Amino acid sequence: MATTQAADGTVAKALEVLDLVASFGRPVRFSDVLDLSPYPKATLYRLLQTLVSQGMLSFDPERGCYSMGMRLVRLAHVAWQQSSLAPIARPHLDRLSAEVGETVHLAQLDHAQVLYVDKRNARDPIPMYSQAGKVGPAYCTGVGKAMLAHIPEAQLPGVLAQQSWHRFTDRTITTAEAMQAELGRIRARGFAFDDEEHEPGIICVALPILSSHGGILGALSVTSTTARTTLPALEALVPMIRDIARTIAQETETWRFPEDGARSNRKRA
Repeated sequence: MATTQAADGTVAKALEVLDLVASFGRPVRFSDVLDLSPYPKATLYRLLQTLVSQGMLSFDPERGCYSMGMRLVRLAHVAWQQSSLAPIARPHLDRLSAEVGETVHLAQLDHAQVLYVDKRNARDPIPMYSQAGKVGPAYCTGVGKAMLAHIPEAQLPGVLAQQSWHRFTDRTITTAEAMQAELGRIRARGFAFDDEEHEPGIICVALPILSSHGGILGALSVTSTTARTTLPALEALVPMIRDIARTIAQETETWRFPEDGARSNRKRA
């Protein structure tokens, strides 16, 4: 048992260091990582060397910099294909984007935050924070709130405790209590808004992608600006977005659980 716990501890530390290197968004020197790392210099060096030897990081001796390794890129590609909604949702996002002409986001929850797994730009592109592969806050984005509203009641306090509650704009909800009330409204109407809560001038309508058992698979949103549309105009798109969200959910369940689907068909026959 002690050996297993020690191994888990080492793996966890290495993953923390990997996350730290990735957070810079550029190649980094050892000193950069050391400044932010909770580990002693010798421990950090050993963890970095292990990650390099396993291909999770690469090291450029001329520049003295660490960057993401090719093995990590390969694993990320496989994870994108096998674990994210993106491959299944791709044609549906294309169709929705062509219909509305606005920015379309596909997102999933990742450790209580939003992971944007795919995006379609508007015909007239809008500069904004989101991009595929980027992590954003859940409490002040439409896709984030749409998913938070469907987290099981017993788990919700723990998820809300992981939010930063940073005030991005004067419309940002900054307390768990206020968010609980907002999530109640979202559950009642079936969709969420981002009313300039994350970025000034950026608004969206978002719906959850739910399994047949009500589990959260992800969320889908249409995003625009206050300069060219309104929340009521985005709300008018809800029926279309809901139909696409349901189709993605159905195809996801069929893809993930083909044997269960086949078994159910046999029983009905």
